[in-house]
Amino acid sequence: MEEIYFAGGCLWGVQEFMRHLPGVVFTEAGRANGTSHSTASPYDGYAECVRTQFDPDTVSVETLMGYFFEIINPHSVNKQGEDVGEKYRTGVYSNHPEHLTIVRDFIAAREDADRVAVEVLPLSNYVPSDKEHQDRLTRFPDDYCHIPLDLLHKYKQK
Repeated sequence: MEEIYFAGGCLWGVQEFMRHLPGVVFTEAGRANGTSHSTASPYDGYAECVRTQFDPDTVSVETLMGYFFEIINPHSVNKQGEDVGEKYRTGVYSNHPEHLTIVRDFIAAREDADRVAVEVLPLSNYVPSDKEHQDRLTRFPDDYCHIPLDLLHKYKQK
């Protein structure tokens, strides 16, 4: 299994979407690239993200990027849907340099590459979100989500 971290606005929706993708075996809501090691600290520059473990024999990083771009506005800076602020920025983080190369190549191949505002960085810090935020939309399907419902569950197995 391999691991990559996706930040695309409110982590509740990103986690709900990612957990249903073919080849994804585990997701966890969290915070990427802040400075604290606790969710009890004040905002420290993190991006809300989803730790995504996947089977590389089933799904590639490039394919995961295609899925990810279905649910984000890649041109938006610090905003996705109604979620506004630095912690809602879009980004992709990994401890595997080859993942970051694939992500950069994916973005560079897009016709709108010059306008894409997705941060692509090594993962320097990760803090899991509190239990109440894990699988939030699975447990409370009527909670707020910036991703339209038909798209949110587009890949959910019936």
